[in-house]
Amino acid sequence: MPMTGAQSLVRALEEVGCEVVFGIPGGAILPAYDPLLDSTRVRHVLVRHEQGAGHAATGYAQATGKVGVCMATSGPGATNLITPIADAHMDSVPIVAITGQVAGPLIGTDAFQEADITGITMPVTKHNMLVTDATEIPRAIAEAFHLASTGRPGPVLVDIAKDALQAQTTFTWPPELKLPGYRPTTRPHGKQIREAAKLICSAKQPVLYVGGGVLKADASTELLELAELTGIPVVTTLMARGAFPDSHPQHVGMPGMHGTVAAVAAMQKSDLLVTLGARFDDRVTGQLASFAPNAAIVHADIDPAEISKNRRADVPIVGDCKEVITELIDAVRAERQSGTADLGPWWTQLDELRDTYPLGYDWPADGSLSPEYVIERIGQIAGPEAIYAAGVGQHQMWAAQFVRYEKPRTWLNSGGLGTMGYAVPAAMGAKMACPDTVVWAIDGDGCFQMTNQELATCAIENIPIKVAIINNGNLGMVRQWQNLFYSERYSNTELGTHKHRIPDFTLLAEAMGCVGLRAESKDDVDRVIKQAMEINDQPVVIDFVVGADAQVWPMVAAGTGNDEIMAARNIRPLFDGDELAPGVDEIAAATAQVQAQGAPAKGTES
Repeated sequence: MPMTGAQSLVRALEEVGCEVVFGIPGGAILPAYDPLLDSTRVRHVLVRHEQGAGHAATGYAQATGKVGVCMATSGPGATNLITPIADAHMDSVPIVAITGQVAGPLIGTDAFQEADITGITMPVTKHNMLVTDATEIPRAIAEAFHLASTGRPGPVLVDIAKDALQAQTTFTWPPELKLPGYRPTTRPHGKQIREAAKLICSAKQPVLYVGGGVLKADASTELLELAELTGIPVVTTLMARGAFPDSHPQHVGMPGMHGTVAAVAAMQKSDLLVTLGARFDDRVTGQLASFAPNAAIVHADIDPAEISKNRRADVPIVGDCKEVITELIDAVRAERQSGTADLGPWWTQLDELRDTYPLGYDWPADGSLSPEYVIERIGQIAGPEAIYAAGVGQHQMWAAQFVRYEKPRTWLNSGGLGTMGYAVPAAMGAKMACPDTVVWAIDGDGCFQMTNQELATCAIENIPIKVAIINNGNLGMVRQWQNLFYSERYSNTELGTHKHRIPDFTLLAEAMGCVGLRAESKDDVDRVIKQAMEINDQPVVIDFVVGADAQVWPMVAAGTGNDEIMAARNIRPLFDGDELAPGVDEIAAATAQVQAQGAPAKGTES
């Protein structure tokens, strides 16, 4: 069918199943925007900043598993996408970024708004390509979607020269994909599966270490079956929250820097880590040399580059987590006929840890509102059916700790890159993907001020998200580190949102076409949350004015080992650093010392 390159781009997007594009037009990409106006199958959402477009595409993809799409013009439009592209790359999120480029004859001449965006993004994309021939546009789009969504998911960038968009061409679908060498392994090797099953059945202190790859593979059902078959305790990383129900008795929590004591201790004391779709990130392992010193490692991942990258795998398994777990279930059933280890003593230890060190918090001594309580109540009132997107910092950790996640794809956050400003646009993308689902953005006053312009997009495009600003007047996580490690020298972390109410978040929300609410006391919390839940035709922003000095606990300080996890400020580590795997008796002895020095209250306020 004869048409322009721009028309073939829009047709290709329709054919690959693209439902929504988040973007902003500009000179080099402008030819594509003309036929986009006529499409009845692709909706364009005009964002206020390209970073918002990229994070919205990520939120859309994380909530659905589909490919998210963002679009920008050349030069600064394209470079504004770099942060969300890098964010998607770190968290293995399938997005396709389409950028305009100056006309072919001008490439390399430092033309107006020219940037070598394929060169710039090479380290942070799964693949990228520059298209200068209009006939290649359909194939480029088809390959981009295929690459983004298969194997280990990730971002793909397609940069298209302006003259290619304007040129006449012939549209043919489907195109032949030309991807020599791209053959991701999804089916695991049977011998490795059998070796893993033997270790699982013989281990006395095993742990299922679950990462975001389980969610990417839609393998939560299979994970539940494997866990219940084996009786093995489960830990879910920050990127895997919701992959296994929090309410399940085998779930011992989130591991890592701000994980539960039980989850961190379980990994440290384990004799086998069955690692599924996780990458031994430094925020989980702490000091790598002292991480899980007595554990054999079964490591399953679809990306062979991750196997033994940080921790040597005793049984490496390359494959899709859904297929890996499915085959493990069958292999474990067969192996169990020869007997299995008794996990009773192991569970006795872990249950004692769970009882001794539950997640908890104290109310601020000055009577100000507890941020943990606010987030806990949002989770209880909105419930496990809602989607929660968090920014980065203290509020992110509290949202991971105090909201109960029962279902996959209900927790969205920036894990690997730790991108402030993620929450509002990601929630916007998730709401576009799941219009009938309640979507909450849990943000900090620092993060919110980076991308809150997308509230205008939400108001105009009728995307009624709900935003909870945990307003402590500071860059909270940085302040916490200054408190602990810089002698309370608070250099450039006070934002003034408490002292001066600049900006006034309720007035800002109203100026952007949203409903603005505020809560400053415990009595206000339930009222404003329920009020927000009843408003479904406008975005709602709630300014929760909370105490400035609340801190995230437990904590493993950066550069230290997990044995040095702290339960409260200014105390000695719970574990003796000279002994890598202390017994429950030693931990119990440390408990008395911790409580004597002012540990967080046992249990939560509610």
